[in-house]
Amino acid sequence: MKQRVFEEQRSARWDEFSALVDRLDASTGRRRATVDRTAFADFPERYRELCRDLAVASERHYSLRLLDGLNRLALDGHRILYTRDSNIALRSVRFFAWDFPRAVRRDGLAVAIATALFLVPGLVVAAMIAWSPELVYSVIPGGQVQEFEEMYDPAARVLGENRDAGTDMAMFGFYIMNNISIAFRAYASGLIFGLGSVVVLVQNGFLLGGVAAHLVSIGFTITFTSFVIGHGAFELTAIVLSGAAGLRLGWSLIAPGARTRWASLRQAASETVTIVYGVFAMLVVAALLEAFWSSKGAVLPEIKFAVGGVFWALVFAYFAFVGRGTKAVGRTGGGDGR
Repeated sequence: MKQRVFEEQRSARWDEFSALVDRLDASTGRRRATVDRTAFADFPERYRELCRDLAVASERHYSLRLLDGLNRLALDGHRILYTRDSNIALRSVRFFAWDFPRAVRRDGLAVAIATALFLVPGLVVAAMIAWSPELVYSVIPGGQVQEFEEMYDPAARVLGENRDAGTDMAMFGFYIMNNISIAFRAYASGLIFGLGSVVVLVQNGFLLGGVAAHLVSIGFTITFTSFVIGHGAFELTAIVLSGAAGLRLGWSLIAPGARTRWASLRQAASETVTIVYGVFAMLVVAALLEAFWSSKGAVLPEIKFAVGGVFWALVFAYFAFVGRGTKAVGRTGGGDGR
């Protein structure tokens, strides 16, 4: 592409970015907070897109005039992002109110594929065990099956824990480490051209389907489902999102497009890290619920089902609706309000 065409296609976007930098520089106090909430929501996306334009212009050896102009804009953007915005509370609000749900919607195809990789194997193995219960010992080791039976025995005082489990706080720490370990493997193993993420998602779907079908077959349906439904809204969703982010990494290596594989991977990593941050927060919430709510045998199952249903509805509504209504600049430059 000739430089003239490149500039014509992007100059309006660069002017908007420059004007936004000026607005943020000029704003102070309450006025700045107002500007931040409305305009700054798009700023990270705009900044990343500007950096991509700068990289493309540099690779194509466009004129020094253009490179200098883009470089100055990029420096201004970096200053706004990393030195000016020191309000942690505001950044957190912006992240959960815009960045995280929009990042998930942006990677909707990867999320849909990850969901299928998690659910389909689970449903298949659940159907197999429902048809022939003894098959559970073919897909899950016998000792592990016994542990699950003890954990979800209706006679147990505390659900979902081993008999010699420690305090709720200790279990909270255990759940944090266990969940983050699974999510990390689902994401990082995507570096193996996405195959690692596929394996982690299928394995976990397989295990969940097998355990659920077995516990239902021996009459532990209420204790198991009332335990899982609450924290599962956050934990299972987070694992699927981790796998989706891992699939993005893998696809960036399989189909890098015009970039080198290294540049494509760096781009995918910078875009998916938003999902990773959000997943971590979801797993903390899941661990809190699992340690201090789901495990309480004294709470009636009906109450757990009602609360769990509300959690699932909130999670779906969050990713479906939160963060819309502000102009978004996507990866290809189109504003779609995602």
